[in-house]
Amino acid sequence: MTRLKPALLLLLAAIVASALWHRYKPLPEGLALRSTAFPAHHLALLVDDTWETAAGTRGIRQEIFDEVFRLIDQAERQVVVDMFLFNDFLGAGSEAYRPLTEQLTRALIAKRHEQPPVPVVLITDPINTLYGGVHSPHLEQLREAGVTVVTTPLGALRDSNPGWSGFWRLCCEWAGNSTQGGWLPNPMAPGKVTLRSYLTLLNFKANHRKTLIVDEGEKWTALVTSANPHDGSSAHSNIALRFSGPAAAALLESELAVLDMAGVERPTLPAMTGSQESADDASLEVLTEAAIRDALLETVARSEAGDRLDVSVFYLSHRSLIAALKRAHGRGVSVRVLLDPNKDAFGRQKNGIPNRQVGAAFHQHGMAVRWCNTRGEQCHTKMLMLTRGEQAELILGSANFTRRNLDNLNLETSVRLTASSSHPIMLDASNAFLRRWENRDEEKHSLDYAAYADDAIWKKGVYRIMEFTGWSSF
Repeated sequence: MTRLKPALLLLLAAIVASALWHRYKPLPEGLALRSTAFPAHHLALLVDDTWETAAGTRGIRQEIFDEVFRLIDQAERQVVVDMFLFNDFLGAGSEAYRPLTEQLTRALIAKRHEQPPVPVVLITDPINTLYGGVHSPHLEQLREAGVTVVTTPLGALRDSNPGWSGFWRLCCEWAGNSTQGGWLPNPMAPGKVTLRSYLTLLNFKANHRKTLIVDEGEKWTALVTSANPHDGSSAHSNIALRFSGPAAAALLESELAVLDMAGVERPTLPAMTGSQESADDASLEVLTEAAIRDALLETVARSEAGDRLDVSVFYLSHRSLIAALKRAHGRGVSVRVLLDPNKDAFGRQKNGIPNRQVGAAFHQHGMAVRWCNTRGEQCHTKMLMLTRGEQAELILGSANFTRRNLDNLNLETSVRLTASSSHPIMLDASNAFLRRWENRDEEKHSLDYAAYADDAIWKKGVYRIMEFTGWSSF
């Protein structure tokens, strides 16, 4: 026992050292980007809505992937896609509305079969193979067609769950994974996976980006969205912004940084002469990782009495942002928060954490809170909009408003658009929010706060512990 104690202390020290290093180590080059505020060109706001009709059935109106497929179809020289969920996993009892994974696979393969073939790069997350534990037929088809498929090396990123990852880095990371010998149920689809898939899943980290960049004429055109090409997510409510010009080139550079991180050679990109069209009287910043957090906090801090802040988001738990929204309300800003009730997850029922606890705190503070009226799908938008007199700011993209998504842990991409409040995109964004908030046109998008009110003390405690420690998906 006397000899064992020093060994245990040494092991504990190694685990703690591993946890601290991988939580605070330097980020790979090119991450946490905040671009210049570029003149905005060729703007379009794209919205996917799902609601309950007056007859009690599901209504769906979608724009995002229709535009994704149009942009890919017209590309002649380069396609770069970065998508988090790229699989047809449904989960027990869940319902697919649209086979998005197969549709995107076919669209990308069609580009490679053109003459001459168009270079295509797909960046995605290892969750689509359960971290090496299952085959992905779609990714294999793309590789066979000549698409450069890049699986993001998550180990290069900081660890969001150091209470587990410090141990996992020492015990299990080196073991890799295999599609053979699985004996545990696949948590996302039929079949079996190895224990190593579960051990890796507990790190709760991801390349959570959702972007597209293509050539369109003599300019780069890009799309940043909250939507995944994932069958089980195909009925979710989402939002996207399409844009061209120098901001699209900056977004492309942010994606090439992921190739560098993965050790994949950058593609030889075509020279673009640029667009001669005039800007849309608006400016656009590309934001990744913690730069999104900083932009959100800056925008909220700029709000003053008489301004309006509209928030619509799938997860909201970031303590600094919660405090900033409360302060804004306290100084006379009209704050409206539309939250997913966190009850639906691909056929499984969730317990409402963290949004119901955050919603309760806002409600007790006198702030306006409503819940998305989800019925199996998710209210997956990530959007904050400030309207102050004749000016407006809109932030949207892949990042939920959580520590994991905003504190240099996940890979994320959002954009901030600044324009007059009468700009067509700002009017579209405001109308999209109000359509959900007010249940316009007999479309029942949202419910009163009382529908999912939950002020249970024990759940608040669980939420705060999960958020603080990293033992959570938010």
